[in-house]
Amino acid sequence: MPDTTASIAIVTTTVASAADAQRLAAGAVQARLAACVQVQAIASHYVWQGAQQEDAEWRLVCKTLAQAAPALRAWLRSQHPYQVPQLLTRTEQAEADYAKWLAQQVDL
Repeated sequence: MPDTTASIAIVTTTVASAADAQRLAAGAVQARLAACVQVQAIASHYVWQGAQQEDAEWRLVCKTLAQAAPALRAWLRSQHPYQVPQLLTRTEQAEADYAKWLAQQVDL
């Protein structure tokens, strides 16, 4: 049976406010660096400057092409409010029709 999947890239980051999440999500799609960005409210636990932290954050899950991921990460870094932003990239397998739609939304 032929494989009906294709690889896409998922870039994630987090921000402290819903306003920053909305700004980054809308900007990445408008710039055609991501086809879709999902925003999720999360709780983060981490150590920053020697102190344990617990904060509400918003996770952005950006779907893009593997070739566009470096440009998306660079854009996110340039727009990000954090001094040290989390920028993670992974490859996922998507259904071919979704991957085709995604490719039509992202400019290289």
